Amino acid sequence: MKIVWNEGGRVLYASIMDRLAETGSSWQKNTVITLLSRLVDKGLLTTSKIGRRNEYAAAVTQEQYQAAQTRTLLNKLYRGEAKNLVMTLVQQDLLTEEDYEEVKAFWDAGRNKL
Repeated sequence: MKIVWNEGGRVLYASIMDRLAETGSSWQKNTVITLLSRLVDKGLLTTSKIGRRNEYAAAVTQEQYQAAQTRTLLNKLYRGEAKNLVMTLVQQDLLTEEDYEEVKAFWDAGRNKL
């Protein structure tokens, strides 16, 4: 999905294989095809033919995907309670001082809009 998003939301199969090779990944053709088929089945990608080539297009934005995955994580691990996730991040020192300041500024900006 990152390759598709990085390519502007649409990408040819050959370009996906090229990008994987550039990163040093040694994914086999059948593995990539299987993964792409599963992403299509899940509604995350659409596919179309351009001549004999397959083009894949993102059906969701990266932000939509991240939001959905975050909700899934919250429900699975924290029973839907975001505060418990945040507490874990703080208690385990997973937020840098810069992260904390950025989140705090975001929070304060949001509160001022209420």
